[in-house]
Amino acid sequence: MTTARSQRRQVALGLALVLVAAPAAAAGHCAKAGGLPAGWGRDARAGMVRVPAGAVQLGTTQGYADERPAGPPIQLKAFWMDATEVTNAQFAAFVKATGYRTEAEREGGAAVFRVPEGGEITPNGWWHYLKGASWRQPEGPGSSVRGRENQPVVQVTRADAEAYARWLGRSLPSEAQWEYAAKAGRNDTGLDRAPRDAAGKPLANFWQGNFPTLNTREDGYLGRSPVGCFPANRFGLFDTVGNVWEWTRDAYTGPHQPHGNGDPYASVAERAKPLRRDASGVIKGGSFLCAANFCVRYRAAARHPQEINLPTSHVGFRTVRAD
Repeated sequence: MTTARSQRRQVALGLALVLVAAPAAAAGHCAKAGGLPAGWGRDARAGMVRVPAGAVQLGTTQGYADERPAGPPIQLKAFWMDATEVTNAQFAAFVKATGYRTEAEREGGAAVFRVPEGGEITPNGWWHYLKGASWRQPEGPGSSVRGRENQPVVQVTRADAEAYARWLGRSLPSEAQWEYAAKAGRNDTGLDRAPRDAAGKPLANFWQGNFPTLNTREDGYLGRSPVGCFPANRFGLFDTVGNVWEWTRDAYTGPHQPHGNGDPYASVAERAKPLRRDASGVIKGGSFLCAANFCVRYRAAARHPQEINLPTSHVGFRTVRAD
C-alpha cells in the first residue's frame, strides 16, 4: 500500500467510528454454534423474515446535520431481509461453493481495531492496517473464525457483500429499506436513546465504559457477539443495534435532501451508474465500538460514510430479497 493510500485509509477509519443503532423489543437468543439458519441450502429465504410494506421518514431531528429529515416519507413494498447479520458460517459456505476471494485477501491486509497502548486516544492509536487480516483472520495473523462461526462476518468490502448477495439471488438493502426495517414501524423518541431497557440493562452489543481504553462488558461481550443474542425488534430483526455496522447499496452523497444534494438530474445520474472504487457508501447499524463517551449514533436514523473498498473488523452486512 502506498503512503497516500495508507493515509487515506487512516482518515476513513477515524471517521468510521461514529456509530449507529436501532432499539429492539422481543426476546433474543444467540444463533446456534454452527452459524447456519434453519433450511440453509434448501430454502431460498433461509434465515430471512418478511418486512411488510409501509412508509418511512428517513432521519431524525435529534441527530446530526446529515440525518435531518427532508422530503416526504418513502413508500416501500414488502421485502424479505436477513433476520441477523450474515455469519462467518454463511460466508464460508459461499466461498466454498464459488472459490471467491475477498478484496482483503487479494490486497493482502485489512484494518483491525486494537485497544490503544500507553494512553494514546487518537484514531490512529486504535486502528491498524495489518497484513494478513481478512474475514478468515479478522484480527490479523494468529486469529481465526474457528469457533466463531455464528458471529457476523467482517473484513468484507461492499463488493464482497454484493458478491455474496448475488450468489443467493439477493441484494444489499437500500438505506431506506434498512432504516424502515430497523425502525420497525416506530416513530417515537425512544429511537433516539441508547439501547437499554427500563432497568438500564444493555439491549445490544455496544461499548460500556470509557472508550477506547476500558470496556466493562456490561452487555457480556468485549468484541463481536454471536448474532441474535439480543432482543429482536417488532419486525423480528436482530442486531440492528450494534455488533457490527452494515453495508447498504446506497452511495453516501451528503445530507438528506428531497432530490439527492439539491439537483434532481445529478441525483438520478449518480444512481444510474456504479460507485467509483474509492467512493463512500452508506453504512448503518452501529458496532460493538459505540460508546456513550465517544458517539451518539446508536440510533436507527444515524448514518455514516464508509470507503467502499475498505475492509474493517467492525463492518459486516445483511441481505434483502424481493417479496
